[in-house]
This record gives sequence, structure tokens and C-alpha cells, in this order.
Amino acid sequence: MTAQYPQKLEEAIRFHGHVCPGLAIGYRAAKAAQARLDVSRPEDEELVAVVESDGCGIDAVQALLGCTLGKGNLIYQDHGKQVYTLISRERGRAVRVAAKPGLFKRTPEQEAVFQKYLSGEASGEERQAFQTFQEERVKELLEADLDDLFTITDVSPEVPEKARIFKSVICEQCGEPVMEPRARVRDGKFACIPCSENYSRGW
Repeated sequence: MTAQYPQKLEEAIRFHGHVCPGLAIGYRAAKAAQARLDVSRPEDEELVAVVESDGCGIDAVQALLGCTLGKGNLIYQDHGKQVYTLISRERGRAVRVAAKPGLFKRTPEQEAVFQKYLSGEASGEERQAFQTFQEERVKELLEADLDDLFTITDVSPEVPEKARIFKSVICEQCGEPVMEPRARVRDGKFACIPCSENYSRGW
């Protein structure tokens, strides 16, 4: 029997493709930040989300809060941390939601099955056991008190400028258009980043 989830989580699951603990954490974080700021899903860039990892939870942020790369109001910082900061431009407020340790806890046996699942070596029985564990952990995360999941703090917002549209120039190497501020100059001609030579002295 398929588990029943809140409508907004169901939307995130459809967007992400499956349900998992990471998505559940992102869902709880997004809901917590939204409630703390008392804001609704925006049409444009009224909200800005700053995320500090590229894990599953980010898809919940995109689905629930309407903060996406394409709209320019999702900012990714490669810190490898389950931390979500939501900024309200209109209210001039921001909230930081940081996951507490242990949210991805597994027993040694579960960890062994998890590794076999990732490597594609799990048997049918092990895959089913893994799926059952995932669903049980999602249920626990959805029912847990917020205080057990996150440290939630009001922070001073560093509001980024709104997304801009730039002119394109043509890379002289591959002939493809590239936005002007991302272009490089090679032998006095425009080049895109992949076509430009990598000049490095160790930094």
C-alpha cells in the first residue's frame, strides 16, 4: 500500500521523482522557513533561497517555494551542508534552517544494504528492505518535532540583486553564444569557458 503524504509533499515527490529522507528534510525545512517568515509561494523573485548543498532536499525547496535556478532566486553555495536560508525581499527578513546531526542515521546493517543498493548489487529482497527503511525514515521525519530536526535562526538578510539578462557574444572557437559576463578573451577574441585555455598557477 502506497503511503499517503501531504499535498505539497506529493507535489515535491512528483517533481523529484521519488520520496526519500533527503526530500522529506527539504520539505520540512521549506515549510518551517515559510511559516517563520509568514510568506506564500511567490510569482517572481519575492523570495530567495540560499541552499548549501546539492542534495535531494533542494527539489522540495524549488517545488514548494518557487525558488529555482531558472527564475534566478535559488542560490547554490557548495558547502556540503543541509542548511537552507530563505530571504523575503518584501519583508526585509531572512531565516536560516540548519539540519541537526543524525537525520540520516542508519544501523550498520542498513548501511550495508544502502551501499549495495547504490552500487547496484542489492538483491530483490535487499532492495525491498532498503525501500521499506526509506519509507519508515520519511514517516519519522514528517512526524518529528521541528526542534528535533533543525536549528532555526532569524538572520540579517544579505539580499542579492535580482537576476539580470545579459547580451550574448559569440565564442570564436565553437561558434556558440555565451552570456557576456561569462565570456573569456583568448588571443584577443571572445571564448566561452570550456574553449578558453586553463591558465593556472596553483590558485
